[in-house]
Amino acid sequence: MRTTTDGRSSRWELHRQQRRQELVESAIRTVRSRGATVGMDELAADAGTSKTVFYRHFTDRHGLYQAVADRVDELILRDIGHVLGQQEPAGGELRAIEVDPRSVIHAAIDAYLRLVERDPELYRFIVSAPIVGTERTGNAAEAVASATGKIASQISGLISAALVDRGNDPAPASLWGQSIVGLVRAGADAWLAGLAGDFTREELTEQLTDLAWSGMTIAWKRPAD
Repeated sequence: MRTTTDGRSSRWELHRQQRRQELVESAIRTVRSRGATVGMDELAADAGTSKTVFYRHFTDRHGLYQAVADRVDELILRDIGHVLGQQEPAGGELRAIEVDPRSVIHAAIDAYLRLVERDPELYRFIVSAPIVGTERTGNAAEAVASATGKIASQISGLISAALVDRGNDPAPASLWGQSIVGLVRAGADAWLAGLAGDFTREELTEQLTDLAWSGMTIAWKRPAD
């Protein structure tokens, strides 16, 4: 009897996970088609269900936002892996073995900007968290900080691995990861708003990589230096 019960529980848990994934993918499609300011009513309608069903699977709006943000993290990590020619091991962690730190920074920036270019409304949804509001679980600013913090953590891990591979101290990796995400987000927001010049994604990636890698000293260097 216990084996039967355990089997049913396993099947139910698998069904629940599949349904949760379906709702996340539906939410992403709705954001893409309706825009970043989409509300729960629209998300539920496009999924062919009710807000109650969403809350059953995600607890509240904050939970749904976090699940969408986690999926976006996966997309960014996939793009970083493609650029670096790496595979993504189980657990979602990427490693940059035998890759110089500048290449890691370039890959991370390019992956972030690829999302902005490919999915501008999804990006706006992540950085504005319109469905979160001021719920008991936290406000929009805290939700966004949590989402971008995961990206920064992954980038920090990549930088740390590359530094160690080169025999360098990995201590600055965490700070650098956080700082790079802040730098790139500011640049991406300006680019999306048309305030960053007429750069292509590739050109903007190079500009931000140069800034992150060399700092402002690059502006004072003479061509002959």
